[in-house]
Amino acid sequence: MTLEIEYIGFAAGVLTTFGLFPQALRMLRTRQARDVSLTWVVVTTLGVALWLCYGLARQSPSIITANGITLVLFGIILVIKLRHG
Repeated sequence: MTLEIEYIGFAAGVLTTFGLFPQALRMLRTRQARDVSLTWVVVTTLGVALWLCYGLARQSPSIITANGITLVLFGIILVIKLRHG
């Protein structure tokens, strides 16, 4: 994989991962998650976990980094949803 392609992957990862930060921070502050679909959180969390596995298998730093961070964020969202949903 060329370095330019990894840069594109990192840019995509930064945008999609940091897009979750406002939602996760809001949920942490308000301790409220009733407007968030549990199905969406579970399915997306599983999808992100599979992307992480794919990135590990491909040894792609951009996929691993983006999906590792995203998985942590979705883990936070899932915990809040289950506790305060």
